[in-house]
Amino acid sequence: MNKRKMFFRMITASLLRRRSRMIVALLSIAIGATILSGLVTIYYDVPRQMGAQFRNYGANMIFTPTDGSFTSADISQGKNCIDQKDIIGVTPYRYESLRMREQPVMAAGTDMAEAKLTSPYWSVEGEYPSAEGQILLGATLSEQFRLGTGDKVEIGFTPSADDNDETVVDSTKEFTVSGILETGGPEEDYVYMILSDLEELTGVSGKIDLAELSISAKSDKLKTYADKINSSVPTIRASLVKRVTESETTVLTKLQALVLLVTVVVLALTMICVATTMTAVVAERRREIGLRKAIGASNSSIIKEFMGEGMLLGAVGGIIGSVLGYIFAQQVSINVFSSSISFMPLLVPITILVSVAVTGISCLLPIRSAASIEPALVLKGE
Repeated sequence: MNKRKMFFRMITASLLRRRSRMIVALLSIAIGATILSGLVTIYYDVPRQMGAQFRNYGANMIFTPTDGSFTSADISQGKNCIDQKDIIGVTPYRYESLRMREQPVMAAGTDMAEAKLTSPYWSVEGEYPSAEGQILLGATLSEQFRLGTGDKVEIGFTPSADDNDETVVDSTKEFTVSGILETGGPEEDYVYMILSDLEELTGVSGKIDLAELSISAKSDKLKTYADKINSSVPTIRASLVKRVTESETTVLTKLQALVLLVTVVVLALTMICVATTMTAVVAERRREIGLRKAIGASNSSIIKEFMGEGMLLGAVGGIIGSVLGYIFAQQVSINVFSSSISFMPLLVPITILVSVAVTGISCLLPIRSAASIEPALVLKGE
């Protein structure tokens, strides 16, 4: 039997003889490793999870024209400046004053499929317009005109008196109310229709007043995108929706700081628990250590044995903690964010190494105490 195998058998036998104390130490290490693995997983996944939650509050970037209006081609140029995997939705809007039952109303022509992506907070009774000839009516207008889902209404457009564009003519079209929009905000004062319907009514196509973008990125990256768009697309002014981006940054910063603080506290408590347990083990083994020293054992051999026991406990606790940490992080993610969390393979060896390191540091004082034992005094019973 070589020295390595003999050393391993010696430390495992020592641990098994004091299994009750070692189980306490192992549990404390495993719990610490579980919290470490779970919270670090959450720490790195929180931006994605929180970003997805904040996207429910609407767009975080706005395109406005630098001069009058812009076109779909301009929006495409702006989109090309953004990493496509970060784009959740891009919704163009064109606003016009129309008339409904001879009363002026503000209408917005848009892409309904994209509006669902950039404005998921919209609550629609009925359905979004899915074909031409359908409108989404704001709750305020629905009450004002006593219109509900399925009702038909005629909407007209009259060009302004100073409009010299000969292509713009007085026109009307019948629409069906496909849904009632409730947001608790100014959106309830608008009539929403498919962009092509608004272009048909006004006789003018290709005109867009603004575009809302929902982008999955941190505020620094969003600012980089905005600067790039502003410098490369002269017809577009990209600006951030600060109430969304600043709130997201503030919440993320505080949440990550809290996770980091809890992790540090748990690791500190783990170190105290392991140090206390190992100190008790050294106190129990004073006579054994004294006897071994008396027959020629060196301080280095005593140190190696205790350090080996501690590191073995740390490695086993780290393995257990890696598994339980992922389960812990998954449960937190599902219960808090209602979505699963991705497994990070690299975190397993990191958790094991940190557990071994924490256990090793915790053993320093007990090992120093063991190495300082005087054989003559111990064997005399002092």
